Amino acid sequence: MSRGSRGGASAPDRPDRESRDPFTRDLDLPVGRERECARDLDRVYDIDGSEARMLATVGAFRVVGERDLGALRDDARKPHQSIRHLEDSGLISRSPLDANDRAVVLTDRGRDLLEANRAVPHDDRGRARQEFYAGLRKPRELTHDVNVYRAYERAEQRIRDGGGRVRRVVLDYEMKRDYQRFLHERNRGRGDCDGRPDRDPAEIVRWAQEHQLPHEPDGHVHFPDARVEYDDRHGRPCVEDLEVVTPHYRGTHAGGAAKSGFTCYASSGCSVGGRGGGKGRRGRGLAEDLL
Repeated sequence: MSRGSRGGASAPDRPDRESRDPFTRDLDLPVGRERECARDLDRVYDIDGSEARMLATVGAFRVVGERDLGALRDDARKPHQSIRHLEDSGLISRSPLDANDRAVVLTDRGRDLLEANRAVPHDDRGRARQEFYAGLRKPRELTHDVNVYRAYERAEQRIRDGGGRVRRVVLDYEMKRDYQRFLHERNRGRGDCDGRPDRDPAEIVRWAQEHQLPHEPDGHVHFPDARVEYDDRHGRPCVEDLEVVTPHYRGTHAGGAAKSGFTCYASSGCSVGGRGGGKGRRGRGLAEDLL
């Protein structure tokens, strides 16, 4: 298969599932069912379209449950075969999550492969591109973090059912990183800097408003676990902020998150539920429980 049939949005023969996938849309990686060569700067890997989606999805969310990742494999090849192949290739690693599941993260080599195959630096409207992450950041929060992807699945389904299209997902790491850069922007290069932010509450409130983030009058900014950026059925840019509330975060935290306007998903163990009223997917323990 030629490179022209790979991950660019203009590829004429892309299946519908791939054409709407926000994480591989701008990657020049295989999209079909046969494994092809994919290169980073100094290595070559053999992957197929489902495995490319697995890598990009894990990179976008930093950590995804192995059972959730296996659902991206929708043909005759067994999901565990793909996951083992990616692990043996040094592109992902797995860590115990519970008795029935493991957490999957990208290795540095996995992220390097994605970064080396970006087709364009930004999307067709000049908006920021999808960030990819490698490695475990907070091992103690694995249960919470794998549920962020499960909450996203719920949100993406609603958006798609309404005629919308997801553009990218922004994790709290990225939003908080940009916030810290804003807070300390005036301190860069100053020898007399004491390390404290040089912003007053009014400036912080304006920054929060510009970034569509809830805030308090004293300048305290609330950050969701993830933000879904999407175009609605009319092509208008929109966002939906997601928050996963695990049992030990209930009470004050849950109430504050809900008041912030986040779509809050209650999680028990490794299950997560959100808006709706149905029982969720069999075998994954999803209980609809929008706070």
